[in-house]
Amino acid sequence: MKHKVALIGFGTVGQGLAEILQARATALEVNSGVTFVVVAVSDLLKGSVHQPDGLDLGLLLDLARRGERLDAYPDGPGMIKGWDSLTTISASQADTVVEVSWTDVKTGQPAISHVKAALASGKHAVLTNKGPIALAYHELQAAADAAGRLLRFEGTVMSGTPSIRLGRQALAGCQISEIKGILNGTTNYILTQMEAGTSYADALASAQRLGYAEADPTADVEGFDALAKVVILANALLGAHVNLTSVPRQGITGLSQADIAAATAAGERWKLIGRVTRQADGTVAASVQPLRLPFAHPLAGVSGVTNAITFTTDLLGDVTLVGPGAGRQETGFAVLSDLLDIALHSRS
Repeated sequence: MKHKVALIGFGTVGQGLAEILQARATALEVNSGVTFVVVAVSDLLKGSVHQPDGLDLGLLLDLARRGERLDAYPDGPGMIKGWDSLTTISASQADTVVEVSWTDVKTGQPAISHVKAALASGKHAVLTNKGPIALAYHELQAAADAAGRLLRFEGTVMSGTPSIRLGRQALAGCQISEIKGILNGTTNYILTQMEAGTSYADALASAQRLGYAEADPTADVEGFDALAKVVILANALLGAHVNLTSVPRQGITGLSQADIAAATAAGERWKLIGRVTRQADGTVAASVQPLRLPFAHPLAGVSGVTNAITFTTDLLGDVTLVGPGAGRQETGFAVLSDLLDIALHSRS
Protein backbone atom coordinates (compact mmCIF):
# COMPACT_ATOMS: atom_id res chain seq x y z
CA MET A 1 0.00 0.00 0.00
CA LYS A 2 1.39 3.37 -1.04
CA HIS A 3 0.82 6.38 1.16
CA LYS A 4 1.75 9.73 -0.37
CA VAL A 5 3.16 12.49 1.80
CA ALA A 6 3.70 16.24 1.32
CA LEU A 7 6.20 17.92 3.63
CA ILE A 8 5.63 21.54 4.57
CA GLY A 9 8.99 22.53 5.97
CA PHE A 10 12.33 20.83 5.37
CA GLY A 11 14.37 21.86 8.38
CA THR A 12 15.58 19.67 11.22
CA VAL A 13 12.40 17.66 11.69
CA GLY A 14 11.57 17.32 8.00
CA GLN A 15 15.06 16.11 7.24
CA GLY A 16 14.99 13.79 10.25
CA LEU A 17 11.82 12.18 8.92
CA ALA A 18 13.32 11.88 5.41
CA GLU A 19 16.38 10.14 6.84
CA ILE A 20 14.20 7.64 8.70
CA LEU A 21 11.97 6.96 5.69
CA GLN A 22 15.04 6.43 3.51
CA ALA A 23 16.77 4.11 5.98
CA ARG A 24 13.68 2.13 6.99
CA ALA A 25 11.80 1.90 3.68
CA THR A 26 12.17 -1.87 3.29
CA ALA A 27 11.48 -2.64 6.94
CA LEU A 28 8.37 -0.46 6.94
CA GLU A 29 7.02 -2.18 3.85
CA VAL A 30 7.71 -5.65 5.23
CA ASN A 31 6.46 -5.02 8.76
CA SER A 32 3.48 -2.75 8.09
CA GLY A 33 2.73 -3.23 4.41
CA VAL A 34 3.04 0.52 3.82
CA THR A 35 5.32 2.27 1.35
CA PHE A 36 5.64 5.96 2.10
CA VAL A 37 6.23 8.16 -0.94
CA VAL A 38 7.13 11.83 -0.52
CA VAL A 39 5.55 13.60 -3.49
CA ALA A 40 6.13 17.23 -2.50
CA VAL A 41 8.30 19.38 -0.27
CA SER A 42 7.75 23.08 0.32
CA ASP A 43 9.98 25.21 2.51
CA LEU A 44 9.80 29.00 2.89
CA LEU A 45 13.57 29.42 2.61
CA LYS A 46 14.57 26.40 0.52
CA GLY A 47 11.88 26.55 -2.17
CA SER A 48 9.60 23.75 -3.28
CA VAL A 49 9.45 20.74 -5.57
CA HIS A 50 6.61 18.41 -6.55
CA GLN A 51 6.83 15.09 -8.35
CA PRO A 52 3.60 13.04 -8.43
CA ASP A 53 5.47 9.73 -8.76
CA GLY A 54 7.64 10.45 -5.73
CA LEU A 55 10.85 12.29 -4.93
CA ASP A 56 14.24 10.75 -4.26
CA LEU A 57 14.86 11.34 -0.55
CA GLY A 58 18.61 10.91 -0.97
CA LEU A 59 18.73 13.73 -3.50
CA LEU A 60 16.61 15.98 -1.28
CA LEU A 61 18.86 15.35 1.71
CA ASP A 62 22.00 15.96 -0.35
CA LEU A 63 20.64 19.35 -1.42
CA ALA A 64 19.87 20.24 2.20
CA ARG A 65 23.32 19.19 3.41
CA ARG A 66 24.98 21.31 0.73
CA GLY A 67 22.79 24.30 1.57
CA GLU A 68 21.24 24.33 -1.92
CA ARG A 69 17.65 25.20 -2.72
CA LEU A 70 15.13 22.53 -3.62
CA ASP A 71 14.85 24.16 -7.05
CA ALA A 72 18.17 22.47 -7.84
CA TYR A 73 16.48 19.06 -7.76
CA PRO A 74 16.86 17.42 -11.21
CA ASP A 75 13.95 18.00 -13.57
CA GLY A 76 11.76 15.08 -14.60
CA PRO A 77 8.32 14.17 -15.99
CA GLY A 78 5.54 15.98 -14.17
CA MET A 79 7.98 17.99 -12.09
CA ILE A 80 6.68 21.30 -10.72
CA LYS A 81 8.79 23.80 -8.80
CA GLY A 82 8.00 27.08 -7.13
CA TRP A 83 4.67 26.33 -5.49
CA ASP A 84 4.06 28.12 -2.20
CA SER A 85 2.99 26.12 0.84
CA LEU A 86 -0.77 26.50 0.39
CA THR A 87 -0.60 25.56 -3.30
CA THR A 88 1.53 22.54 -2.43
CA ILE A 89 -1.03 21.46 0.15
CA SER A 90 -4.07 21.84 -2.10
CA ALA A 91 -2.62 20.81 -5.48
CA SER A 92 -0.40 17.89 -4.55
CA GLN A 93 -1.96 14.45 -4.62
CA ALA A 94 -0.72 13.61 -1.14
CA ASP A 95 -2.72 11.50 1.27
CA THR A 96 -1.21 13.26 4.28
CA VAL A 97 0.33 16.68 4.82
CA VAL A 98 3.16 16.78 7.35
CA GLU A 99 3.39 20.31 8.77
CA VAL A 100 6.88 20.86 10.18
CA SER A 101 7.49 24.48 9.22
CA TRP A 102 8.66 27.22 11.55
CA THR A 103 5.63 28.48 13.48
CA ASP A 104 4.99 31.51 15.65
CA VAL A 105 3.94 29.96 18.96
CA LYS A 106 2.00 33.12 19.86
CA THR A 107 -0.31 32.87 16.85
CA GLY A 108 0.09 29.28 15.70
CA GLN A 109 0.63 30.54 12.16
CA PRO A 110 1.24 29.58 9.44
CA ALA A 111 0.73 26.03 10.71
CA ILE A 112 -2.94 26.53 11.65
CA SER A 113 -3.71 27.72 8.11
CA HIS A 114 -1.67 24.84 6.66
CA VAL A 115 -3.59 22.24 8.67
CA LYS A 116 -6.96 23.78 7.78
CA ALA A 117 -6.00 23.79 4.09
CA ALA A 118 -4.91 20.15 4.26
CA LEU A 119 -8.17 19.03 5.85
CA ALA A 120 -10.26 21.16 3.49
CA SER A 121 -8.56 19.53 0.51
CA GLY A 122 -9.30 16.02 1.79
CA LYS A 123 -5.92 15.21 3.28
CA HIS A 124 -4.92 13.98 6.72
CA ALA A 125 -2.61 16.22 8.76
CA VAL A 126 0.37 15.57 11.02
CA LEU A 127 2.24 18.28 12.90
CA THR A 128 4.88 18.61 15.60
CA ASN A 129 4.43 22.31 16.41
CA LYS A 130 3.01 22.90 19.89
CA GLY A 131 1.50 26.28 19.05
CA PRO A 132 -1.36 25.24 16.76
CA ILE A 133 -2.54 22.43 19.04
CA ALA A 134 -2.18 24.50 22.21
CA LEU A 135 -4.04 27.43 20.65
CA ALA A 136 -6.61 25.77 18.41
CA TYR A 137 -6.92 22.06 19.19
CA HIS A 138 -10.72 21.92 19.37
CA GLU A 139 -11.13 23.98 16.21
CA LEU A 140 -8.68 21.83 14.25
CA GLN A 141 -10.11 18.56 15.58
CA ALA A 142 -13.62 19.68 14.63
CA ALA A 143 -12.37 20.50 11.12
CA ALA A 144 -10.78 17.05 10.86
CA ASP A 145 -13.96 15.35 12.04
CA ALA A 146 -16.07 17.34 9.58
CA ALA A 147 -13.73 16.40 6.73
CA GLY A 148 -13.58 12.76 7.75
CA ARG A 149 -9.80 12.98 8.05
CA LEU A 150 -7.29 12.35 10.82
CA LEU A 151 -5.32 14.92 12.78
CA ARG A 152 -2.23 13.64 14.57
CA PHE A 153 0.28 15.51 16.73
CA GLU A 154 2.30 13.02 18.79
CA GLY A 155 5.48 15.09 18.58
CA THR A 156 3.99 18.15 20.30
CA VAL A 157 4.43 16.95 23.90
CA MET A 158 7.33 14.50 24.34
CA SER A 159 8.72 14.28 20.82
CA GLY A 160 8.91 10.61 19.81
CA THR A 161 8.12 9.29 23.29
CA PRO A 162 4.45 8.32 22.78
CA SER A 163 2.69 10.26 25.52
CA ILE A 164 -0.35 11.19 23.41
CA ARG A 165 -0.71 7.67 22.02
CA LEU A 166 -0.35 6.13 25.49
CA GLY A 167 -3.16 8.29 26.85
CA ARG A 168 -5.45 7.98 23.84
CA GLN A 169 -4.93 4.37 22.79
CA ALA A 170 -3.12 2.16 25.30
CA LEU A 171 -5.09 3.57 28.25
CA ALA A 172 -8.34 4.02 26.35
CA GLY A 173 -10.21 1.58 28.63
CA CYS A 174 -9.19 3.44 31.78
CA GLN A 175 -10.47 6.61 33.38
CA ILE A 176 -7.53 9.00 33.67
CA SER A 177 -7.85 11.18 36.75
CA GLU A 178 -4.47 12.91 36.61
CA ILE A 179 -1.53 13.47 34.29
CA LYS A 180 1.69 14.92 35.60
CA GLY A 181 5.10 15.04 34.08
CA ILE A 182 8.53 16.46 33.43
CA LEU A 183 7.80 18.00 30.05
CA ASN A 184 10.86 20.20 29.54
CA GLY A 185 14.34 18.70 29.33
CA THR A 186 16.22 21.99 29.72
CA THR A 187 14.80 22.75 33.16
CA ASN A 188 15.24 19.15 34.24
CA TYR A 189 18.91 19.33 33.27
CA ILE A 190 19.38 22.59 35.19
CA LEU A 191 17.72 21.21 38.32
CA THR A 192 19.82 18.04 38.09
CA GLN A 193 22.98 20.14 37.88
CA MET A 194 21.89 22.35 40.78
CA GLU A 195 21.31 19.32 42.97
CA ALA A 196 24.90 18.29 42.21
CA GLY A 197 26.08 21.66 43.57
CA THR A 198 26.18 23.82 40.43
CA SER A 199 24.73 27.32 40.63
CA TYR A 200 21.66 28.18 38.55
CA ALA A 201 23.70 30.56 36.36
CA ASP A 202 26.39 27.95 35.68
CA ALA A 203 23.84 25.21 35.05
CA LEU A 204 22.02 27.42 32.56
CA ALA A 205 25.28 28.33 30.83
CA SER A 206 26.10 24.63 30.56
CA ALA A 207 22.67 23.90 29.07
CA GLN A 208 23.20 26.64 26.50
CA ARG A 209 26.69 25.40 25.66
CA LEU A 210 25.36 21.86 25.10
CA GLY A 211 22.50 23.12 22.93
CA TYR A 212 19.74 22.25 25.40
CA ALA A 213 18.80 25.90 25.99
CA GLU A 214 18.43 28.81 23.59
CA ALA A 215 20.36 32.06 23.93
CA ASP A 216 17.09 33.42 25.35
CA PRO A 217 15.99 30.59 27.67
CA THR A 218 12.76 32.26 28.82
CA ALA A 219 10.40 29.76 27.18
CA ASP A 220 12.06 26.92 29.06
CA VAL A 221 13.03 28.32 32.46
CA GLU A 222 9.84 30.37 32.96
CA GLY A 223 7.63 27.38 32.12
CA PHE A 224 6.08 28.55 28.84
CA ASP A 225 7.17 25.44 26.91
CA ALA A 226 5.73 23.13 29.58
CA LEU A 227 2.59 25.28 29.71
CA ALA A 228 1.79 24.67 26.03
CA LYS A 229 2.22 20.93 26.54
CA VAL A 230 -0.02 20.93 29.61
CA VAL A 231 -2.75 22.70 27.63
CA ILE A 232 -2.46 20.05 24.90
CA LEU A 233 -2.70 17.20 27.41
CA ALA A 234 -5.68 18.77 29.17
CA ASN A 235 -7.64 19.46 26.02
CA ALA A 236 -6.72 16.46 23.87
CA LEU A 237 -6.71 13.75 26.54
CA LEU A 238 -9.14 14.96 29.21
CA GLY A 239 -11.52 16.93 27.02
CA ALA A 240 -10.88 20.23 28.78
CA HIS A 241 -11.16 23.72 27.31
CA VAL A 242 -8.22 25.42 29.01
CA ASN A 243 -5.93 27.89 27.27
CA LEU A 244 -2.49 29.40 27.68
CA THR A 245 -3.77 32.28 29.78
CA SER A 246 -6.01 30.30 32.11
CA VAL A 247 -3.38 27.87 33.44
CA PRO A 248 -1.21 29.00 36.39
CA ARG A 249 2.48 28.96 35.44
CA GLN A 250 5.66 29.26 37.47
CA GLY A 251 9.19 28.55 36.24
CA ILE A 252 12.37 27.54 38.05
CA THR A 253 14.16 30.91 38.19
CA GLY A 254 13.05 31.49 41.77
CA LEU A 255 14.68 28.33 43.11
CA SER A 256 17.90 28.81 45.07
CA GLN A 257 20.64 26.45 46.20
CA ALA A 258 19.09 26.68 49.68
CA ASP A 259 15.78 25.40 48.28
CA ILE A 260 17.54 22.52 46.57
CA ALA A 261 19.46 21.63 49.74
CA ALA A 262 16.32 21.76 51.91
CA ALA A 263 14.51 19.34 49.61
CA THR A 264 17.48 16.96 49.56
CA ALA A 265 17.66 16.99 53.35
CA ALA A 266 13.98 16.01 53.46
CA GLY A 267 14.44 13.13 51.00
CA GLU A 268 12.84 15.08 48.17
CA ARG A 269 13.84 16.52 44.81
CA TRP A 270 12.65 19.60 42.90
CA LYS A 271 11.10 19.03 39.47
CA LEU A 272 9.23 21.39 37.16
CA ILE A 273 5.92 19.56 36.91
CA GLY A 274 3.15 20.04 34.41
CA ARG A 275 -0.06 18.75 35.95
CA VAL A 276 -3.60 18.09 34.75
CA THR A 277 -6.23 16.85 37.20
CA ARG A 278 -9.89 15.95 36.82
CA GLN A 279 -11.77 17.41 39.78
CA ALA A 280 -14.65 15.75 41.64
CA ASP A 281 -17.17 17.91 39.76
CA GLY A 282 -15.75 16.81 36.38
CA THR A 283 -13.89 20.02 35.61
CA VAL A 284 -10.18 19.93 34.75
CA ALA A 285 -7.51 21.89 36.58
CA ALA A 286 -4.04 22.40 35.15
CA SER A 287 -0.79 23.98 36.32
CA VAL A 288 2.95 24.29 35.72
CA GLN A 289 5.15 24.79 38.78
CA PRO A 290 8.23 23.46 40.58
CA LEU A 291 7.26 20.74 43.07
CA ARG A 292 9.18 18.72 45.64
CA LEU A 293 8.77 15.01 44.98
CA PRO A 294 9.85 12.18 47.32
CA PHE A 295 12.89 10.28 46.09
CA ALA A 296 10.66 7.20 45.74
CA HIS A 297 8.35 8.92 43.22
CA PRO A 298 9.01 7.63 39.67
CA LEU A 299 9.38 11.17 38.32
CA ALA A 300 11.94 12.09 40.97
CA GLY A 301 14.47 9.64 39.55
CA VAL A 302 14.37 11.12 36.04
CA SER A 303 17.50 13.21 35.55
CA GLY A 304 19.20 15.26 32.86
CA VAL A 305 17.28 16.23 29.73
CA THR A 306 15.02 13.17 29.86
CA ASN A 307 11.24 13.69 29.97
CA ALA A 308 8.69 11.58 31.83
CA ILE A 309 4.94 11.47 32.36
CA THR A 310 2.71 9.66 34.86
CA PHE A 311 -0.93 8.81 34.16
CA THR A 312 -3.08 8.08 37.21
CA THR A 313 -5.84 5.65 36.20
CA ASP A 314 -8.66 3.75 37.85
CA LEU A 315 -7.75 0.29 36.53
CA LEU A 316 -3.95 0.35 36.47
CA GLY A 317 -3.05 2.92 39.08
CA ASP A 318 -0.03 4.99 38.08
CA VAL A 319 1.58 4.33 34.70
CA THR A 320 4.83 6.17 34.00
CA LEU A 321 6.48 6.65 30.62
CA VAL A 322 10.09 7.86 30.39
CA GLY A 323 11.96 8.93 27.26
CA PRO A 324 13.51 11.73 25.21
CA GLY A 325 11.51 14.90 24.74
CA ALA A 326 13.38 16.46 21.83
CA GLY A 327 15.81 15.73 19.01
CA ARG A 328 16.02 15.45 15.24
CA GLN A 329 15.61 11.68 15.01
CA GLU A 330 13.23 11.51 17.96
CA THR A 331 10.82 14.06 16.51
CA GLY A 332 11.18 12.49 13.07
CA PHE A 333 10.08 9.23 14.65
CA ALA A 334 7.06 10.99 16.18
CA VAL A 335 5.96 11.96 12.67
CA LEU A 336 6.60 8.43 11.41
CA SER A 337 4.45 6.95 14.18
CA ASP A 338 1.62 9.30 13.25
CA LEU A 339 1.99 8.47 9.56
CA LEU A 340 1.83 4.76 10.31
CA ASP A 341 -1.27 5.30 12.44
CA ILE A 342 -2.97 7.20 9.63
CA ALA A 343 -1.92 4.75 6.92
CA LEU A 344 -3.14 1.74 8.87
CA HIS A 345 -6.43 3.49 9.69
CA SER A 346 -6.87 4.34 6.02
CA ARG A 347 -6.22 0.75 4.98
CA SER A 348 -8.73 -0.64 7.47
